[in-house]
Amino acid sequence: MNPHNTSRRHVLGAGLALGATALSAGAAAATTAPSAGAAGTLRIGDMKIARLGYGAMRITGEGVWGEPTDARTCRAVLRRALDLGVNFIDTANSYGPHVSERLIAEALHPYPKGLVIATKGGFTRAGPDRWSADCRPEALRAACEGSLARLKVERIDLYQIHIPYEDSTGELAGLQKEGKLRHIGISNVRAEHLDKARALVQVVSVQNRYNVADRGSDAILATCERERIAFIPWAPLGKSGRDSTPETGARANLEAVARERGISPQKAQLVWLLSRSNVLVPIPGTSKVAHLEDNVSAAALRFTRAEMQRIG
Repeated sequence: MNPHNTSRRHVLGAGLALGATALSAGAAAATTAPSAGAAGTLRIGDMKIARLGYGAMRITGEGVWGEPTDARTCRAVLRRALDLGVNFIDTANSYGPHVSERLIAEALHPYPKGLVIATKGGFTRAGPDRWSADCRPEALRAACEGSLARLKVERIDLYQIHIPYEDSTGELAGLQKEGKLRHIGISNVRAEHLDKARALVQVVSVQNRYNVADRGSDAILATCERERIAFIPWAPLGKSGRDSTPETGARANLEAVARERGISPQKAQLVWLLSRSNVLVPIPGTSKVAHLEDNVSAAALRFTRAEMQRIG
């Protein structure tokens, strides 16, 4: 997540989808609903996830600060995500702060087998929409320990660091050796950050802003494709108020294709990402069950080559 653009926002295959009751007591009601498994799967390290996940930033208060207006509904959204075959949830200790992680544990712990929870460290909060970077080794260790406690786990599946530096990445390597981190990812990075981080640890994921109207990370995406590193695009719906050129015209083209397909522009954004690269793992977030279900229904759709060329 980009701290300066905070208005945006770390599946099971067909066989596991058949066992969805193991993921949630309410899965029986979801048998006719679209499944995130239709998006296909991707390996992050030794973990297999659906290519359509859930971003848990929106289950907090306004400005990603404090408690949500309706915590009960937020917990229901988390449980419904599992019903729909989502097995990758992305959060951060700074969401709330701490609120998102706590609600995930309240709703889902003890966690079902196969569920991957990714969290992040490296930002501190002073108020709504206020973010400050703090990637000091001691701060990251404290953040990691706090996340372990709030999520009620002994080891974090995927820990992502905002803006990695040599000493901060080294601290994560130490936490990984201690068994507290399963895998390490990086967020909001340029190509040189990725290169430096990969020289110190095995990087299994990159989380940068990326959508049809902002493709500033195309070069990093190409690296991820070549090295089979998961790319987790934040602001997948492009609502952070920053569109780059020349892709601004692509949004209008996408909306035209969406109208012809009879789908919403929001769903079309997710379909575009799923069609764009098989290492992209969109993580749309919401605090509404109906919106979640509409997002997940994008998993079964793809744009044709001609449609992708038309969008640009």
